[in-house]
Amino acid sequence: MNTKKIVITGGPGTGKSTLINELIDRGHTCLEEISRQVTLNAKKEGIDQLFLTNPLLFSELLLKGRQQQFLDSNILSSEIVFFDRGLPDVLAYMDYIGDSYPQSFVDTCNDSAYDIVFILKPWEAIYKSDNERYENFEQALDIHKHLLNTYQNFNYSLIDVPFGTIKNRVDFILNTLDM
Repeated sequence: MNTKKIVITGGPGTGKSTLINELIDRGHTCLEEISRQVTLNAKKEGIDQLFLTNPLLFSELLLKGRQQQFLDSNILSSEIVFFDRGLPDVLAYMDYIGDSYPQSFVDTCNDSAYDIVFILKPWEAIYKSDNERYENFEQALDIHKHLLNTYQNFNYSLIDVPFGTIKNRVDFILNTLDM
């Protein structure tokens, strides 16, 4: 079976994880965001904000984790797998902070193509900061621009998910996929 790989991306606080949870509740196969786990693992090792103190290491760990998710999706018995963020997100965040990354990052993104990418715009009404999300809303807008640029540089046609209730947003995604 050739599993269709669908990314749901967007800047921080746009509702990605909430949509993924709703898709899970509706019985869809989803691979959840791993950056919080990378951050929490670093905190256990005494590094308060790995993304801020060693962005390249943080990004390498994210890229490896997302690449593993991509590979794992090939052996799942699902026709469609949803991803909470994709590999190009790592590059977009590195570009956002102005850090360089090795060519291997680009190669990994080129070698692991998703079928469809949905993007969620920053939405001030639902935006909240927390212990793992340190960006303010203006920074979220800037990150959104970097996500758009990065995915477009990898020749993805992004599908904007309109604002609305969780149900309406998930219905929009599923209707777009003709499910």
